[in-house]
Amino acid sequence: MFRPEIKVCDCTVRDGGLMNDSNFSLETVKNIYKALSASGVDIIELGYRNSKKMFSPEKFGAWRFCDEDMLRKATDGVESNAKLAVMQDAHKASADDVLPKEDSVVDIIRVATYVKDVDKAIALANNATDKGYEAAINIMAISHALERELEEALQQIEEETKVFSCYIVDSFGSLYSEDIDYLINKFKSILKTKEVGVHCHNQQQLAYANTIEAIIKNVNYLDGTLYGLGRAAGNCPLELLMGFLKNPKFDIRPILDVIGKEILPMQKTMTWGYTIPYMISGILNQHPTDAMELINLPDNDPNKFNFAAFYEKQSNEEF
Repeated sequence: MFRPEIKVCDCTVRDGGLMNDSNFSLETVKNIYKALSASGVDIIELGYRNSKKMFSPEKFGAWRFCDEDMLRKATDGVESNAKLAVMQDAHKASADDVLPKEDSVVDIIRVATYVKDVDKAIALANNATDKGYEAAINIMAISHALERELEEALQQIEEETKVFSCYIVDSFGSLYSEDIDYLINKFKSILKTKEVGVHCHNQQQLAYANTIEAIIKNVNYLDGTLYGLGRAAGNCPLELLMGFLKNPKFDIRPILDVIGKEILPMQKTMTWGYTIPYMISGILNQHPTDAMELINLPDNDPNKFNFAAFYEKQSNEEF
């Protein structure tokens, strides 16, 4: 189980921000960053660097934009060996929002993209590496990608970028272990100079299992979040992943402490983790938007717990 090449990236603030419009307090983010740094995690992703022309600062919190001053406030005074990361959405971000590396506390820029937007992702990734950052590309909604288009996108990433890693992202939590195997083999067959990463969602309670499957298949870049906090059913729980890896550099105690103090109280205002509506969206390979709307209905709404009707409706949706 111990493989020193493995790098663990925590996405709690970034992916969890999809459940509260990135409205975490500065104190919460600083406490999360401090705990993760003490735990020995390799990469800490504190949010998005997305365009304020596309996201209103009046609606979305600071971690949807990750301005340098906020990142400095969250990280100043914290001893950390982790690399600091932010994410740019290929279709929602601007290259102009990325400063030269010498003017930034950020180390890594991860670019999230659908296969159809890979040209935009490559432009943003190349902008990042040209400015001195490390960069990665995350291919979202991969369960909906056409084979030919995915192969072409991977070939472009291999030939046209200097990214250190390209991630398989199970956005809808629909993949099984055999799917993970198949995709890893495909990525490795094309990406000769890049590492492969995995980012799994938990609609079918398979995020942890699929991440372990990726480890077995020699994937070295792994994403997780504290207590699985993330969009919809959430992600691979970082504490489970850390326990499995048995790397002596990891210390799980700061993780357990911050989960109790910062993450569990969020359940009063946010619902994430395995639920029947999210399970239905996972097995049907659908975006969890409809499931999120159902879960957020008041308890006295007659539709909220009519799961059979929801399944029937979702099964009959046309794409």
